[in-house]
Amino acid sequence: MAMDVIITPPAEILATAATNALVEVRNLTLTVPAAAGPVNILRGVDLDIGAGEAVGVVGPSGSGKTSLLMVLAGLEQASGGSVRVCGSDLAGMDEDQLAALRRREIGIVFQAFHLIGSMTALENVAIPLELAGVVDAMARAEVSLRDVGLGHRLTHLPGQLSGGEQQRVALARAFAARPRLLLADEPTGNLDRASGTAIMELLMGMRARFGTTLMLITHDPDLAARCDRTIAMADGRIVA
Repeated sequence: MAMDVIITPPAEILATAATNALVEVRNLTLTVPAAAGPVNILRGVDLDIGAGEAVGVVGPSGSGKTSLLMVLAGLEQASGGSVRVCGSDLAGMDEDQLAALRRREIGIVFQAFHLIGSMTALENVAIPLELAGVVDAMARAEVSLRDVGLGHRLTHLPGQLSGGEQQRVALARAFAARPRLLLADEPTGNLDRASGTAIMELLMGMRARFGTTLMLITHDPDLAARCDRTIAMADGRIVA
């Protein structure tokens, strides 16, 4: 019977990473109910991501990559273990506190663009800033859109933009608040190769410019290789 090979970093490496870690995960588990019985999605994940580091996460569908991201974003509650993000213990936070943490510290880019169809590109980027109490939200949103090359598309609705342009709006929205941590889940998955390449160039360039810590989930090993290091997941565990 085939067995997972679990590679555990030496204790001194984990200790060194933890001293500068923006993300600290210990023995993380996530179990969800199902008709056939509980399903163990994450099964004892240990992970540190240092401030300013870029980490690529690879693995087959169903390996737990997106679930890990959702827990780190405070969008899914862990079943066990501990999770600290940007100095905050997520287990001790209610929904309002988690939302405030996301607005203040965490940018998220999904494969789907998640733009509000009735709002312009400018409004889509400005809304999270306004919710965070930023007084010059519209001005900052415009700067962020110009940073991604969409200064000429400020008043366009998502339906008037190409897929690549919509993902640029999503990037502008994610970076507008200057988050310390960016979580990106297959950000090029809905795009053709040329558009996907352009999005990755923008993402990596803005990350370097602002010193943003990045966790990038991807099926593409070439994209993962652009990060400082890569981890592989399988069956809810980090296996390499």
